[in-house]
Amino acid sequence: MTTTSPQGRTELLRPDGSPVRVLVVDDELSITELLSMALRYEGWQIRSAGDGTGAVQAARDFRPDAVVLDMMLPDMDGLAVLGRLRRELPDVPVLFLTAKDAVED
Repeated sequence: MTTTSPQGRTELLRPDGSPVRVLVVDDELSITELLSMALRYEGWQIRSAGDGTGAVQAARDFRPDAVVLDMMLPDMDGLAVLGRLRRELPDVPVLFLTAKDAVED
């Protein structure tokens, strides 16, 4: 659902009219803060986690509409987190962040 804000911006909302929920997962605090700030500016509700275990728990509690997920986390890799997320939120869109640059990755 979309609406137009008093400032004339188009806002993306959940079907119930509440803000879109995004879970940001990265172990680098500066990246997490930057992404969270940008997404909050869009009017979205943000929750963050710094490791895979925290991400899975946050997803259970927060029920995000989308996830921004780092591939390299201290306790498990992003693909392992994705596997756990898919069991509980099979349709949630996930955008991966990575510093890896090899074609195989």
